[in-house]
Amino acid sequence: MSGERDSVAGSTRTKKNGAASGGRRRLVIVESPTKARKIAPYLGRDYVVESSRGHIRDLPRGAADVPAKYKGQPWARLGVDVDNDFEPLYVVSPDKKATVTELKSLLKDVDELYLATDPDREGEAIAWHLLEALKPKVPVRRMVFHEVTEQAIRSAAESTRELDSDLVDAQETRRILDRLYGYEVSPVLWKKVMPKLSAGRVQSVATRIIVERERERMRFTSASYWDIAATMDAGAEASPRTFPARLTAVDGARLATGRDFGSDGQLKASARDVRTLDEAEATRLAQSLQNRDFRVTSVEEKPYTRRPYAPFMTSTLQQEAGRKLRFSSERTMRIAQRLYENGYITYMRTDSTTLSETALTAARNQATSLYGAEYVAPSPRQYTRKVKNAQEAHEAIRPAGEVFRTPGQVAGELETDEFRLYELIWQRTIASQMADAKGTTMSVRITGTAAGGGEECVFSASGRTITFAGFLKAYVEAVDTEAGGEADDKQSRLPQLTRDQALTATELSPDGHSTSPPPRYSEPSLVSKLEELGIGRPSTYASIIKTIQDRGYVWKKGSALVPSWVAFSVVGLLEQHFERLVDYDFTAAMEDELDKIAAGDEQRTRWLSRFYFGGEMGVDGSIGRLGGLKKLVGSGVEDIDAREINSIPLFTDREDHPIVVRVGRYGPYLERGADGESQRANLPEDLPPDELTLEIAEKLFATPQEGRVLGPDPVSGNEIVAKEGRFGPYVTEVLPEPEEPADGKKATKAKKAKPRTASLFKSMSIADITLDDALKLLSLPRVVGNDPAGGEEITAQNGRYGPYLKKGTDSRSLASEEQIFDITLDEALKIYAEPKRRGRQAAAKPPLKELGPDPVSGKPMIVKDGRFGPYVTDGEYNASLRKSDSVEELTDERAAELLAEKRAKGPAPKKKAPARKKATTAAKAKS
Repeated sequence: MSGERDSVAGSTRTKKNGAASGGRRRLVIVESPTKARKIAPYLGRDYVVESSRGHIRDLPRGAADVPAKYKGQPWARLGVDVDNDFEPLYVVSPDKKATVTELKSLLKDVDELYLATDPDREGEAIAWHLLEALKPKVPVRRMVFHEVTEQAIRSAAESTRELDSDLVDAQETRRILDRLYGYEVSPVLWKKVMPKLSAGRVQSVATRIIVERERERMRFTSASYWDIAATMDAGAEASPRTFPARLTAVDGARLATGRDFGSDGQLKASARDVRTLDEAEATRLAQSLQNRDFRVTSVEEKPYTRRPYAPFMTSTLQQEAGRKLRFSSERTMRIAQRLYENGYITYMRTDSTTLSETALTAARNQATSLYGAEYVAPSPRQYTRKVKNAQEAHEAIRPAGEVFRTPGQVAGELETDEFRLYELIWQRTIASQMADAKGTTMSVRITGTAAGGGEECVFSASGRTITFAGFLKAYVEAVDTEAGGEADDKQSRLPQLTRDQALTATELSPDGHSTSPPPRYSEPSLVSKLEELGIGRPSTYASIIKTIQDRGYVWKKGSALVPSWVAFSVVGLLEQHFERLVDYDFTAAMEDELDKIAAGDEQRTRWLSRFYFGGEMGVDGSIGRLGGLKKLVGSGVEDIDAREINSIPLFTDREDHPIVVRVGRYGPYLERGADGESQRANLPEDLPPDELTLEIAEKLFATPQEGRVLGPDPVSGNEIVAKEGRFGPYVTEVLPEPEEPADGKKATKAKKAKPRTASLFKSMSIADITLDDALKLLSLPRVVGNDPAGGEEITAQNGRYGPYLKKGTDSRSLASEEQIFDITLDEALKIYAEPKRRGRQAAAKPPLKELGPDPVSGKPMIVKDGRFGPYVTDGEYNASLRKSDSVEELTDERAAELLAEKRAKGPAPKKKAPARKKATTAAKAKS
């Protein structure tokens, strides 16, 4: 939300007598303290600039927020009076009451109020909420600007407008719609899947997209095919002399490539005429082509032209920052917000790719100055696209001002992440006004005849040469390599060849290939997919992606988005029983209908009534035409089979027994039915669904839930078992059940004895641990000895956060788990003789992994094993690895992202003293 990241008020106030004589005093309210501090100097002494610190009102978050006079109302749970024109109940957030009081006080001393919140629907809604909460008695004006520069701010102050009620209605309709959707559908998930789950108008559809991709991967069957990789020699005079080529046809039949196979591993119907080589055939052909003559049978050369990319809008900025800088969508928008508020770029939430005349001139002048006139397009380039809502079609994201500052000019003012994103935006904007890149492409066919069989074999080679870089001199867009992308500046030169020219093959190697499942979505590719489907709006994508991860529906493995098994159950339930709620076309159509409200072509209350209660609205089969959300959710819920919904079929074992994943109230587990009985196994949290194979399932079933019996304790006789637990593998003893009293009377309830338990060392596994190992673990803590100085006992222990020594209340970490059993008293005393170190001063364990330098601090990144598990550090900030991160697969980019997220959160907020009296302020909003 706009401005909510700042927690400290920013205001610029002057004394009452500070204004020029006779001048009208104006209170300007923006969302964030940063923006308040930045624009105040531009406005002068007649203006008092204050921030609202984000939203000041919202629908009640829970029953405790509902004012007492409304608690008995049937609609109070929703916070929306559905029977009275969908009138929302807005309450002032408890942490914003002081802000509202402060703003009301400032209003007493001014002649006008300027609402200068962000120039989009959300900003318009914040301005309306301020108007409703403050109830000003002075004239009110709406002040709108798209960049924080002196000229833009002064111009906005002189060209104010009225509040746009259509934009307010559009935003409030979305807020009410999301509340109705979430509060009606989520309880179904609580009842049929597990408690505390949530459904959302866009988040559930985004989750479905990710689940569907994982289903595709699970169904996928790989196909193998072979060809021949050749190195051709064009002779000593050629430049380059050698070049690569690949076998593409045999006896007139095209060879199969990956795109000819379907997801079932079979050739597609459209590719029945292609020829598939196996390893033996490819090897035979390669051998029979050795020392044979080859001739060029065709040469096709074409001019190559590549136009520049459009300037950034919100979605393309998120995609490119994700690909090029490895930023998450949330991180990109957080940094862009800071750049905007501090006057470096224009407003960062926009669907437009157009540039103003001023920006076009600035970009062209700078490109001419830096690269020369020949690199600039003959005339200004304007990139137009169809924008869903013209009222929100701001300018593209570009550097702020009439003259753009180069990255070098701002480098000393920006943090590293801010500089990298500014540089990206600057490069893209400049490049958009530069000349086309030009070059040539060449396609060559080379034919040779195999010895023995006489097969005519055709090899193909292609090349691209860029003769004029044009805009590529300034900027090259990153590509998705997993999707087979190739950079626009990549060149592959071929020598000048002519038809019938003789060539020789210096190398012929059989080359095997396998088809791959479609790649999982990353944040950039998910943003692209959502935009392609028309689901949600670009300004909401970052929060959507964050929400589905926070709710546990999706987790990250590297940069890939992986759905949880709970997501499978939730999506399955919605698909089977509320199909329209997660249908891509209907969700996109709903966005268009909401945009009509913003344009003033649809009335909000009427639309909400038809959506909720049913009515003629939208396309055929829409939720309204099916009877409305209330009827859709309220009918047939009891008929939903929870067991069926929470059973995800996988495959059958070798004896044809079905294996499924069951999602229980406490998490997912594996189950196999055989001969009327079921066998269960725990599922590792970090195992992606498509990697759960039959082989892995059998290994999990081989570790019984009751644990692997190691043998009896020779002292107590109790059975010792090794088990998998929520926090990892452990050993424990099985205590005998207490005996019933001989007289049959009910025994007095006594405190139940607790079995001894101990976590396995990292070097141990359930499959390999022995009874002796287990007994050693259960014998902990081990007494090392007594401190001669004070007589205190020193013990060595293995805790949840690693091995350590303990003397009274003084604990010291040990470097390895093995030390627990090996450390002597003298060695322990030496550790205690050293000053106790904490945090970064702690005695370092050997690092788990060493990485490259952090792009922000420039210091080397190291992965260490800490009290709460592995973490990455650059010596200044520590960031815990997520469950989806493994030490072995952690890349420099992922480590830098974790550190950047930690850095962005800043220091933990100090705890405030509790308020003396709790009160709730509410205001009932009229449509």
